[in-house]
Amino acid sequence: MPSLTATQSAEGQLSGLARIHKAAKGSRSLRFDNLLHHITPTLLERAYYKLNRKPTRGVDGVSWREYGNNLLDNIQSLHQQLHKEIYKPQPVLRTWIPKPNGEQRPIGKTTVEDKIVQQALVLILEPIYEVDFLGFSYGFREKRNQHRALDAVYVAITQKKVSWILDADMSKFFDTLNHGWLMKFLQHRIADKRILHLIERIVKAGVIEDERFTKTEVGSPQGAVISPLLANIYLHYVFDLWANQWRKRSARGECYIVRYADDTVMGFQYRSDGQHFMHALEQRLHKFGLALNRTKTHLIEFGRFAASNRKQKKQSKPATFDFLGFTHVCSTKRSNKGFMLKRYTSAKKLTAKLKEIKQKLMKSRAEDVYEIGKWLKRVVQGHNNYYAVPGNSAALNQFRTEICRTWLRAVQRRGQRHPMNWQRLTKLIRLFIPSPRITHPYPNQRLSV
Repeated sequence: MPSLTATQSAEGQLSGLARIHKAAKGSRSLRFDNLLHHITPTLLERAYYKLNRKPTRGVDGVSWREYGNNLLDNIQSLHQQLHKEIYKPQPVLRTWIPKPNGEQRPIGKTTVEDKIVQQALVLILEPIYEVDFLGFSYGFREKRNQHRALDAVYVAITQKKVSWILDADMSKFFDTLNHGWLMKFLQHRIADKRILHLIERIVKAGVIEDERFTKTEVGSPQGAVISPLLANIYLHYVFDLWANQWRKRSARGECYIVRYADDTVMGFQYRSDGQHFMHALEQRLHKFGLALNRTKTHLIEFGRFAASNRKQKKQSKPATFDFLGFTHVCSTKRSNKGFMLKRYTSAKKLTAKLKEIKQKLMKSRAEDVYEIGKWLKRVVQGHNNYYAVPGNSAALNQFRTEICRTWLRAVQRRGQRHPMNWQRLTKLIRLFIPSPRITHPYPNQRLSV
């Protein structure tokens, strides 16, 4: 694919973004009124190469590779449209994927050109908002991935005065995000009306489902490149700043917050603080068109002293909670019976993943077993890379065992003259299915680095 000969070099572009970051850091009240000029052909090309290259297609039917076949002309045309303010985002192609609970989750497929524009906006806006975002916000930020959020929860529970956990889940956050409030929040930092207008056109581009167009008055399409950043900006003003002030002014004891996108875990020293916060949070979210999912929001006794306290009261063992795919359990050490926080692969996540793999294996059982083996190797390795935390070996081994059993059942239904047996499949398993090993350190070790 051809490279662009831009008036501004890549180094110059990077220095321009660095200046934005420096200016934002220098003044938290500074509003940026001239950002569009940073959208150069060079930046658009950079945005193109940062996109996911899987052959997903939006409403125009054009893939990433097909767009790149005439990249120079396409980028130049897009650049002109943006600066003449005639660029019009295309509607999002909506599809649905099943959720473990039987419901369906909407996914939006955006055109490649719209993805480029959104990625360019992210490159410009992130240096500004990374200055503003608080430390307990972990979702979709550089060097603040899921495991960093999990580490923060682990350390708070094991090393701080945490006796109660509030596991808070916002109901259909991405579907109910209010456009009016979003634009007001953006104006705290962005004064460039051209950028604001561009973002507004993106979120209001509409959706196409079953060849029918629907306007989008609320929400941010899940799967869109810019949606994670807009979500973080929205929750920064709706939740983060407010929650940080609440714990400083209203909490009687210690209070710890970890937010990953719209999924939040809070640790409290006192139950009363957790109760008061949950009530105040409901009122706060309602003001901005959001709501707690009461079926998934729980305040539970949890922590170093939860088991002994509940035993004295002749109550059952402490409840568990799920966060980012892991079930958190109050346990004890074998050596001295002291408190230990165990994290296991969520049963719901494990069941859903195994079901997905089983369905695909049954559909592809007639394909070459070596090709299937290569695919399974990637699946199992990806699973292990995420879930290989200390204490989770049993769940990892269970996943591997179930994969092997499912693979055997699938190949046995191929109708071959010499059907596959366990002995023959074992050779393929040794070749393709990696044995699990713990790769993540204990959270306190990672955070101390």
